[in-house]
Amino acid sequence: MKNPIITIEREYGSGGSVIGKIVAEKLGIPFYNHEILEMASEKLGVPVTKLQGAEESAPKSFLYTLLLNSNPSRTMGDNLPVSDKIYITETQIIKELAQQGSCVIVGRCANWILRDNPNRFSVFAYAKKAFRMQYAQDTYHVPAKDTNTLLVKTDSRREKFYNINTGGNWHDKGNYALCLNTGKLGIDGAVNLIISAVQNLPETE
Repeated sequence: MKNPIITIEREYGSGGSVIGKIVAEKLGIPFYNHEILEMASEKLGVPVTKLQGAEESAPKSFLYTLLLNSNPSRTMGDNLPVSDKIYITETQIIKELAQQGSCVIVGRCANWILRDNPNRFSVFAYAKKAFRMQYAQDTYHVPAKDTNTLLVKTDSRREKFYNINTGGNWHDKGNYALCLNTGKLGIDGAVNLIISAVQNLPETE
């Protein structure tokens, strides 16, 4: 694949963000995760700290989301919830970033937003709960007593956000080119598989 746009959806604690960052570094391409929220903050003129809690909050419905995306210039001036304004703005940013060339984008329904882009290579990172709980404790320093609750809450929020915005199923393997069990593969193994896959795919026009 000549100019891959690698999108990564991930279960909490699966290491998806770290994997994406390493892949981007090894391929020498831009990496976007929280940077997208910062860009949205600038476009909306709202501090990042005020947007963080609203990001990945589900909109009213899939049909509502389609309505918003059909005419963002009109709806952005309406009295929309902050979460909807963020999603619309981030959708525009993701499309703009993809037009600039190869990159890695984590979360935010990027695989669905870029579903018509022939250079999109979508990945889903997952692992057993025990691995993810330990990863969260070791990497994010989450107290052991809070890990399970945070894991369940975060996964539930991400799944709902994805399902409502796309009308699909976050866990449906048909949405992805590559599904990686990071508990089995490890971070390095997952990174190597992604790089090998995008380097060996046929080039798109």
